[in-house]
Amino acid sequence: MNSIDNRFLEWLGVTLTDFRPDYAEMKLEISENHQNRIGRIQGGLMCTLLDAVCGYAGLYVPPGHAPLRNVTLSLTTNFISSAEGSVLVAKGFVERKGRSIFFSRGEVWLDSSLLLATGVGTFKYIH
Repeated sequence: MNSIDNRFLEWLGVTLTDFRPDYAEMKLEISENHQNRIGRIQGGLMCTLLDAVCGYAGLYVPPGHAPLRNVTLSLTTNFISSAEGSVLVAKGFVERKGRSIFFSRGEVWLDSSLLLATGVGTFKYIH
């Protein structure tokens, strides 16, 4: 759908499936490489998805406009559940924007039915 423009996320297999003002959604099909030693989804992978989707939620610009960039100032993650499944969907929502800082929240869902993790982040626009 949309170019993710991030080599690390592309390498992981993440795709940007929805991108509009104050919202981003990403998808990742789970493989054995995304699991921890007990066969569950690695917590660091969920942190990566939350960081990415919360950050991207504040970066939307209409086609033809110069892209926005940001850095993460803080990210707090809560692990809600653990399970086995096949697809992760991460959703990011901007809660508040200033001129140089924005705040967003995110969710990571397993197979669109089980909430695995939530997060809140603070991001700074860079030029």
